[in-house]
Amino acid sequence: MEYNTSELCDLFADSVDVVDPIFASYGGRDSFGGEITTIKCYEDRGLVDRVLAQPGSGKVLLIDGGGSSRRALLDAGSAQLAIDNDWEGIVCYGSVREVEALQDFDIGILAITSIPVNAESDSIGDVDVPVNFGGVTFLPEDHLYADSTGVILSPEPLDID
Repeated sequence: MEYNTSELCDLFADSVDVVDPIFASYGGRDSFGGEITTIKCYEDRGLVDRVLAQPGSGKVLLIDGGGSSRRALLDAGSAQLAIDNDWEGIVCYGSVREVEALQDFDIGILAITSIPVNAESDSIGDVDVPVNFGGVTFLPEDHLYADSTGVILSPEPLDID
């Protein structure tokens, strides 16, 4: 589904939070949204692939990687895993790699930067915990909407029909 975050902000001004404009788009889809699943990890991608291996229909994976630009938490293998399990998109407060390949995947991927160095895969971190970055606190099961203009968050799904 296509989302227009500007329109959603106009319609739901009192019920959405706007995430600071810190992300670049790396995936092949500019617009995506859904209920979030959170991961908090730092320079370790083990939990990322573990969660992406689970069913993700109607969901967005939100990764708090501490804003690290030293190790990539996502790559082409992660994107393929997400598509295979029907995830709507991924927002990573951290880095990605294999940027050229990521652009070919029909999934939304936002991150703060790219770097060719892969992160460890020790599965150190937490799943479904509150995280805070970009001026917003993200709670598991909040709803995130993204397009080329920005990213917004709502505690409830937005009725846009």
